[in-house]
Amino acid sequence: MFLLLPFDSLVVNLLGISITVLFTLLLVFIIVPAIFGVSFGIRKVYMKTLLKIFQWATLRIERGAKEKNHPLYKPYVNGIIAKDPTSLEEEIKEIRRSGSGKALDAPEFELSDIFYFCRKGIETIMDDEVTKRFSAEELESWNLLSRTNYNFQYISLRLTVLWGLGVLIRYCFLLPLRIALAFTGISLLVTGTTVVGYLPNGRCKDFLSKHVHLMCYRICVRALTAIITYHDRENRPRNGGICVANHTSPIDVIILASDGYYAMVGQIHGGLMGVIQRAMVKACPHVWFERSEVKDRHLVARRLTEHVQDKSKLPILIFPEGTCINNTSVMMFKKGSFEIGATVYPVAIKYDPQFGDAFWNSSKYGMVTYLLRMMTSWAIVCSVWYLPPMTRQPEEDAVQFANRVKSAIARQGGLVDLLW
Repeated sequence: MFLLLPFDSLVVNLLGISITVLFTLLLVFIIVPAIFGVSFGIRKVYMKTLLKIFQWATLRIERGAKEKNHPLYKPYVNGIIAKDPTSLEEEIKEIRRSGSGKALDAPEFELSDIFYFCRKGIETIMDDEVTKRFSAEELESWNLLSRTNYNFQYISLRLTVLWGLGVLIRYCFLLPLRIALAFTGISLLVTGTTVVGYLPNGRCKDFLSKHVHLMCYRICVRALTAIITYHDRENRPRNGGICVANHTSPIDVIILASDGYYAMVGQIHGGLMGVIQRAMVKACPHVWFERSEVKDRHLVARRLTEHVQDKSKLPILIFPEGTCINNTSVMMFKKGSFEIGATVYPVAIKYDPQFGDAFWNSSKYGMVTYLLRMMTSWAIVCSVWYLPPMTRQPEEDAVQFANRVKSAIARQGGLVDLLW
C-alpha cells in the first residue's frame, strides 16, 4: 500500500474535481445539446469574436506595412503561381532593367525579351484551369493560423503575442476538447449501431438507427466546432432518391448527415474505418463494395438501382466528382449515378476559408495530418443549400443530366462551373 502525503492527496483530489467538472461541462453544454439538435449560440458568439480579432490583425498588418514601406501582397488569381496585375510592357521593362544597359523605352527587339514569353508560356501550362483547383487559396486577411501568409512580417509585439496566444488556445485547449468529442461520437456510433443491429427489422429499428446516426454525427460536428447554416430545408432528400453534392473534404459527409438521414456508398476499408463500416451496416442498409467490385460499373449500378427502388430505404449520398476540389469550382460529374433513373436531390456546400480551410489536398496531406489540421483550426464555417429535386428529361442522356445538375449546384454555391 502506498501512502499519499497530504500535498499529494490534495493534488489528486483537485485533479479529480477538475476532470469531473470538465466532463460535466462537456456533457451539459456540448453532448446533450448535440443529441437533441439544439444550440446555446456559443459558437456564433465565438465566430463573431474571431471576426473582430481577424479584422484588427489585418488592419494592424496594413498599417505596419505602410509605416515600414513593405508592399502588401495581393494575389491576382487563385492559382499555383502568384501573379501581379502588371501589363506586358511593364514586365518587359523590368526584364530589360535587370539584364540590359539599353534605354527602357527602346522599341527595338532584344534577345532577353524571349525569356518573358517563355516564362509566360510555362506559367500558362502549369497554372491551367484544372490544376489550380487542387491548391488552397491565399487569403487576403490573416486568420492567425500560421505565419505563412505573404503579408505577415514582424509588425509589433502585440501582434506576435496574439499569434502565440492563438497557438496555445488551439493546441492546448481546443485540440484536446475536440479529440474527446470525436472519440465520444465515434464510440457512440459504433456501440449504438451495433446494439440497434441486433433488433428485429421493423419501424422501431429504423427509427432508432436514424437517430443514433444523427446524434453521433452531430457530436462529431461539434468536434470540429462546425458552424453550419442550412438553407431551403424543405428540399432535403427523401427516401428512394439520390443526394449529390460538390466535394471538398471527407467531412462533407458529417456536415450533411448531421441534418438528415442518408445511406452511404463506398469501398470497404480495414482498420478503424472498417470497424465503423461493419457496425453501421448492421443498423442501416449502407452500400459498401469490396475492392474488386468497385471497378465493375454494372454491379455498382445494379446495387444502387435496387436500393433506390425500395422507397423504404434512405436516400443515397454520392459525391459524383470523385475527388476533393478546393471549393472554388465544381468539376465534371461522373455519369454513373445519373443513369439509374432516380430522383436527384442536388446540394451545394460552400465553406468559409477564413476560419479554417476544409479542402483536403490528398496529394500533400495524409488523413491523420489533415484531421489534425482540421482540429487545430479555429472553426469550420459553411453554408448548405438544398436545391429542388431534379429528374432526367426524356430527351436527356446521363451526361446532359449530370451537367444540368452540376450547373445548378455551381450557380447556387457561387462556384465556377468547369467542363473538365
